[in-house]
Amino acid sequence: MEIPLFPLNAVLFPDGQLSLRVFEQRYMEMVTHALRDGSNFGICLITTGQEVGQPAVPQEIGTIAQITEWDMQQLGVLNIKVRGVQRFRILDRRIEANGLQVADIEALPNEPAQQLPAKLARLLPLMRVILADAGDAVPLPHALNDVVWLGNRYAELLPISLMAKQKLMELDDSLLRAETIYQYLEQKGLLSQSN
Repeated sequence: MEIPLFPLNAVLFPDGQLSLRVFEQRYMEMVTHALRDGSNFGICLITTGQEVGQPAVPQEIGTIAQITEWDMQQLGVLNIKVRGVQRFRILDRRIEANGLQVADIEALPNEPAQQLPAKLARLLPLMRVILADAGDAVPLPHALNDVVWLGNRYAELLPISLMAKQKLMELDDSLLRAETIYQYLEQKGLLSQSN
């Protein structure tokens, strides 16, 4: 499968949401094409380089993004919201004449929903507070008892480094992701003692 890439200083998780301002010509063309054809593109964390200017080197694993909303309140600036669809691995990539990167990718399977184990139940009260505070920044439905959904939301919302988010997104084991987050929050004293 071949998709255009949008390297960013951000990590998108499956079922996550990201708001973007698009103004560079190569990305305006990419987004216009995606809106016209209903196609998707890949979002990858930047390894080296910048979001604008010369094409940046992306991380090998990213997430396929689907546009869910768009508007253009200012000429030449497109505001879009995207939803993470599925993780992927870059197999090969090339840079087109306009600077847009296109990659041959391997789609990584989405993890099936999995019941949150009782030993991680202390993750729920804090997430409820976070969701109440976040408002519509976390799209519905909220699958609080699904360890996959819960781990991904924590990973994207926690104030941790982008590389830590990337490493959590790359994990193929949703339980390990949630356990890692649990240990981090417990060390920080952020988990309540009761459910």
